[in-house]
Amino acid sequence: MFRDPRIKKYRKMLAEAENYEVWKAAALELDILEGNADWKEDFSSDLYHYELIYDRLSHLKQYRQQNDFHRLKRALREGLHHDLGNLGNPALYRRSRVGTKHLIEEYITQACEALDFLCDHPVPDFPVEEKLRFFRETLKSFGRPTLLLSGGATLGIFHFGVIKALWEKGLLPQVVAGSSIGAIIAGILGVHTDAEIPEMLVPETHNLKAWKWRGLLSAMRGDGLMDQEQLKRCLRENIGEYTFEEAYERTGRSINISVSPIQTHQKARLLCGYTSPYLMVWSAALASAAVPGVFPPVTLMKKDIHGNVLPYMPRLKFVDGSVVSDLPIERLMHLYDVNFTIVSQTNPHVVPFLGDQADDDRLSLSRLPLHLLKSEVQFHGQGVFDYLRKRVRPELLRQASGQLYTMMAQRYSGDVTIAPTYSFRDYGRMLANPDPKYLRQMILAGERATWPKISMIRSHARISKTLERCVARLKQGRGHSGELRLVRKNDSGNA
Repeated sequence: MFRDPRIKKYRKMLAEAENYEVWKAAALELDILEGNADWKEDFSSDLYHYELIYDRLSHLKQYRQQNDFHRLKRALREGLHHDLGNLGNPALYRRSRVGTKHLIEEYITQACEALDFLCDHPVPDFPVEEKLRFFRETLKSFGRPTLLLSGGATLGIFHFGVIKALWEKGLLPQVVAGSSIGAIIAGILGVHTDAEIPEMLVPETHNLKAWKWRGLLSAMRGDGLMDQEQLKRCLRENIGEYTFEEAYERTGRSINISVSPIQTHQKARLLCGYTSPYLMVWSAALASAAVPGVFPPVTLMKKDIHGNVLPYMPRLKFVDGSVVSDLPIERLMHLYDVNFTIVSQTNPHVVPFLGDQADDDRLSLSRLPLHLLKSEVQFHGQGVFDYLRKRVRPELLRQASGQLYTMMAQRYSGDVTIAPTYSFRDYGRMLANPDPKYLRQMILAGERATWPKISMIRSHARISKTLERCVARLKQGRGHSGELRLVRKNDSGNA
């Protein structure tokens, strides 16, 4: 069968693109050459309820044209639902590299423009206080996206590229969670304002010297293979001396960090401005990065009422958050009305098993053996380690079995999962300080892995991002811009 030689050319451009504009231009050409442009024009499909979306779009246009603000407001309040008519169906974003059905894109655009209009223009019988209540309630009903950054040691530098790609397209969520290296990067992001993010993404602006070997004797004494003081200095220099509350006041972004307890009668915790407002962000990141055997357990630090730094619950110690709760999705749903999860997954023991199933429900015959092997290992492994963690002695083996059980029982993907492709050389860099060249290489790899997911992320997140911006503008307009309101449920409905 004849294949247009331009297809090979544009696929090469995709693989080698240095920025999104070049990637998108090549992707659009491929969509035309492969017949996907016509597919986007035809709004009918059994993949979504196109009649429902068409009706909602027609009503929004009609009410805007007639200046019927009352009906427009009601249509938005009752009609904005996440994944309305299955418009978030992943299959709608596999056919084309850029965008999806034009009907879906036009509906989302019209909804966002209508929200901005109601927010920014005087509307009869719709004062600012009522507007603010309307947008908060609608945001609570619709929900918001979150970005989750996994563990992965130095390989987690990939997360910076994901952040950069999302930020440049205006899709970076306000709610960001991380564990281990993901916690460190979430902490760095959470203390930088939007205006400071370009500088944050420049490798030379960071202290990259996090790793310093102490040796096997140190590990056998329980002090870890690596020097924790070196990591602490690195984190304090890159994150600063902010508490979770102070970080939110500075940036308006909610940081969430997973930590795991070493005590038997404690459960994994999600540290954030809502649950732990006075904790030092660097301290939480240090605990979340304390991989057992590599770093010793950590006592969390807080600021007291006078601003002094002192231990928080000194009887408790915490370790690597990815051991028990790499992706705390359910907890985030309860705290922030999260409806859509973007996962940047770099864990070296997870990525090889993701394959193309990161956000693809289809299973090809070529991947069937690996899929069956993964399922069998996970099923039987959970059973074995569940038995051992409840009954085995000594205590050290019981704790190790418990950690292995939780690692196998966890979910490691989200609604959209972005993951790198590793080489053997990458695994050798896991516990090494990255040089600026490797850092840039990993950032670009993160961007390239994110660009194909932009269309799906935009469809899910654009309306909620518009609602968040409307709430922020209305709060500022009524003179409460300095008021502390954590991004959680009572900021989207229960004021």
